[in-house]
Amino acid sequence: MEYVSAVPVPQPRARAATAPDATGSRRSLAAGLLLGAAGATVVLLASGQTWAEGRAAVGGGSLPLTADGQDVTGLPAALAIVGLAALVAVFAVRSGGRLLVAGLLALSGLGAGLSAFLGASDSAALDEKAAQTTGDASATIEALSHTAWPYVTAAGGLLILLAGLLALRYGKLWPTMSGRYERDGTPRPRKAARTAPDPDRPEDLWKALDRGEDPTREA
Repeated sequence: MEYVSAVPVPQPRARAATAPDATGSRRSLAAGLLLGAAGATVVLLASGQTWAEGRAAVGGGSLPLTADGQDVTGLPAALAIVGLAALVAVFAVRSGGRLLVAGLLALSGLGAGLSAFLGASDSAALDEKAAQTTGDASATIEALSHTAWPYVTAAGGLLILLAGLLALRYGKLWPTMSGRYERDGTPRPRKAARTAPDPDRPEDLWKALDRGEDPTREA
């Protein structure tokens, strides 16, 4: 007579299925951190470079003028800082809060990229500099030209946007920063109470004296 075992046979496939999820979580986490940090760095550095060049007519000659990204618009740099803060905050919140912060991260990158792209053809900053330099409010810029730095700034904003999209898609699988520092609720073992030194054992008396205790004092 044959007997059928009632003990369930372990299924290795179900356990192995969690390995790709863990790998995907680590990869998305690394990609999100890299894209967010790199994008914010690019935006902050590129927004400080020269975006536009031109000449303002002064008397019988002309004066060369330049405008950097901060002169044209300070929005990309400000949004890059917001994006960095949101990138760090993603790991400090959970569930719905993480989705909100990830959305803020994505919007920061989108705003930084759009504002830099729109400022690539801006001439108002140089016109304002020309008016301040010449003292003529109607002064304008001649031989106006633009550099590639606004587009580099826009590319940095795109990287921040990609980091935000990754956080929206995979953020629920990422670890939480505060989870490491939370207590597990298990009671800590109490230190054993010190017993009174035995007057019949000289070594106990010496140890008590070394600790600054009075061995003749009753507990």
